[in-house]
Amino acid sequence: MTKLSVNINKIATLRNARGGNVPNVTKVAMDCEIFGADGITVHPRPDERHIRYDDVFALRSVIKTEFNIEGYPSKKFIDLVLKVKPEQVTLVPDAPDAITSNSGWDTNKHFDFLSEIVDVFNQAGIRTSLFVGTDTELIEKAAKTGTDRIELYTEPYASIYETNPKTAIEPFIEAARTAHKLGLGINAGHDLSLKNLHFFHANIPYLDEVSIGHALVSDALYLGLQETIRQYKECLK
Repeated sequence: MTKLSVNINKIATLRNARGGNVPNVTKVAMDCEIFGADGITVHPRPDERHIRYDDVFALRSVIKTEFNIEGYPSKKFIDLVLKVKPEQVTLVPDAPDAITSNSGWDTNKHFDFLSEIVDVFNQAGIRTSLFVGTDTELIEKAAKTGTDRIELYTEPYASIYETNPKTAIEPFIEAARTAHKLGLGINAGHDLSLKNLHFFHANIPYLDEVSIGHALVSDALYLGLQETIRQYKECLK
């Protein structure tokens, strides 16, 4: 069964907007696990505008499922990951001032850079995933870096799903098949929601994990966190 990793960045955004420690990021992460999440994802950015670096250390001591740390592999980020030793690190090509991830890696252009970093994490025993689009050539190049998995950037799917689901899903099916043939695990994330997740999961073969934050936290405002996680898990059955 495909795992659900809950990205709790938006919880930290809400906390930071007021100061103090409400909502408590660590407690929310623990509750997500109690409510059925298979993992917790965080994306600490250089300006710490949501998840802070000290949050990452605090979370490591309480997470009992899988911990996934996303980020651009700057020296500070690499040092953090090596100290915390999460189960998975997901490398994204975001600029420091990016509002959110908006593209996958050009694995041709950044092949040497990514290969060196993947090797560092492999030697530390940390599963590595590269954030990529559906271009099969770039997925093939990703495999050559030595990464364990890829994470498919699903915003292009989400943006046209409601008007043309067949067109939306086709490149992702091909990308997943290519990745599987190359021995890569397959994750996915970005703009997946209760509206589009079931169709995505039903059609994408070999899907190991989805990472969902913004939509899930938004749904929780109406449904409550426990019911929201239950509904997302239902989409993955």
